Amino acid sequence: MTQPLLSVRNLTIDYIGEEKDFRAVNDVSFDVAPGEVFGLAGESGCGKSTIAFAISRLHKPPALIRKESRILLDGRDVLGLDRQALSAFRWREVAMVFQSAMNSLNPVLRIEAQFYDMLHTHKGMSRAAARERTAEMLTLVDIAPDRMRDYPHQFSGGMRQRIVIAICMALDPKLVVMDEPTTALDVVVQREILQRINELRRSFGFSVLFITHDLGLMVQFCDRIGIMLSGQLVEQNTAEAIYRTPEHDYTKKLWASFPSLHGGVLL
Repeated sequence: MTQPLLSVRNLTIDYIGEEKDFRAVNDVSFDVAPGEVFGLAGESGCGKSTIAFAISRLHKPPALIRKESRILLDGRDVLGLDRQALSAFRWREVAMVFQSAMNSLNPVLRIEAQFYDMLHTHKGMSRAAARERTAEMLTLVDIAPDRMRDYPHQFSGGMRQRIVIAICMALDPKLVVMDEPTTALDVVVQREILQRINELRRSFGFSVLFITHDLGLMVQFCDRIGIMLSGQLVEQNTAEAIYRTPEHDYTKKLWASFPSLHGGVLL
């Protein structure tokens, strides 16, 4: 593997309680290469989203990242960034696509204004320059530029998710973290979204950390996959190996949970 873009080492995260702590992530280590799509799969509550929030430094109390944890992006210590450096780091270095686009978009602001807010804050763009960049990014995700004057509720779920992806791409980040980005969408729209992400990745060269509980979807989209169970990374391998020759019992059980087209049980 080439020099990793993202390197996570011994990541341990606890949620601090009044009586006892809950370990959400337990000594997790993995790398993501430049231009690679690395997937984290596992059931709800296994720690996938907690890892995603830690990489973007979006975790808040009662979440506590333990001292032995290390997160490096392009050799830079993410956990050591101060407030000012962190503000520049988000969006420019790492961007995040959340599960529900309506939770990411401000419902009372036009799309144009939401692009401008980010572009002006990070690059000092004028409204005219931001409008031009907005049109360019919307075109990349197959949305007519003249719709930048619309509000989020005027778009379908799939279009809103594409708008969020366009916002993420606007500052050319090195890593895009996608936390269940297609869960609320039907299978046809899921495919369209993932195809568009793949095309953009090949054009811009960014890496993707793709998080989902849908192992079948992940095998089609990812280069390598890590399997999470109760806060631990129990297996990681190429997507093909995870599909054809899974090693961990939990990975085998995940595949066995898929219904067979011909009846019976998949083993």
